[in-house]
Amino acid sequence: MLELRPTCENCNKALPPESTDALICSYECTYCRSCVEALLKNVCPNCGGGFCPRPIRPLKNWKGDNFLGKDPASVIIKHRPLDSIIHSQLLASIGDTPPEKR
Repeated sequence: MLELRPTCENCNKALPPESTDALICSYECTYCRSCVEALLKNVCPNCGGGFCPRPIRPLKNWKGDNFLGKDPASVIIKHRPLDSIIHSQLLASIGDTPPEKR
């Protein structure tokens, strides 16, 4: 189950469970749309994968206890600001390769 991390791992911007600004990689590294587009260039600094929108967990118990009240979002902050030198090296090696071919 997704953790729904509470903030952008780079800038620490709040990304509550209902945020449409949260993007995740396949390992659930979580960043805000601004950081992914402007700094990361759709390359996760932790795994090299691409990003997609984080799903929104329902607020209400529509069916089978699958909702935010039963499975709350994480409160653990993972603030790992980008090392721009290391990330520029990663971008130079794989930045032009589409995520599905990395």
